[in-house]
Amino acid sequence: MTFHIGLLLFPDVTQLDMTGPYEVFTKFPDAKVHVIWKSLNPITVGGGMQIMPTITLAECPQLDLICVPGGSGVNALLNDPDVLVFVQRQAERARYVTSVCTGALVLGAAGLLQGKRATTHWMSRDMLSAFGATPVANRVVIDGKVITGGGVTAGIDFALVVAAEAFGEETAKAIQLNIEYDPHPPFDAGTPERAGEALATRLQAASAKRQTERKAAVDKAAARLNR
Repeated sequence: MTFHIGLLLFPDVTQLDMTGPYEVFTKFPDAKVHVIWKSLNPITVGGGMQIMPTITLAECPQLDLICVPGGSGVNALLNDPDVLVFVQRQAERARYVTSVCTGALVLGAAGLLQGKRATTHWMSRDMLSAFGATPVANRVVIDGKVITGGGVTAGIDFALVVAAEAFGEETAKAIQLNIEYDPHPPFDAGTPERAGEALATRLQAASAKRQTERKAAVDKAAARLNR
């Protein structure tokens, strides 16, 4: 039986949030991976690349796994009724409800993280609390059928964890070897703790406008859920 996987595509998504897991998901046994948006028109993602959706929200079949990636475009999704209703409807019957990076905030805005442990990009992790979630500073967090991954590159780790959950550890290991996922970063600066306060503060300052807008969108979404 076909294992249907859906990755949400949207303007200004961080492409690696989506394409990292996509590469792993396409190697799942009997999998069909759908790239989903409101239309089939090309979508301009973060950095300017264009990616083509393969199916629309309206035409998407019931998914076994739904995955929401992150990026600056998440801000617009947090109060987008078309997206949130789609995510809620799919989540009801999906075996796995998942996200990478700030895609977790969309799960939260859809009311799917209440009482759940979850993670997201370190700059936005505290915002998960607004949706009743417990923020966890792990690269991948599993809470029932909800699986969330940290920022950007964590999407590959996340997808391999999903592979192990759905098809067993040997399948996950085989996929890891197939894609030669053997990371050896040139610098030990992948978390704010290891990068140091000065660098983390500088990055936060550079992202202040986007984060302020995101916090406002999160607060609006949380208020709607709590009405």
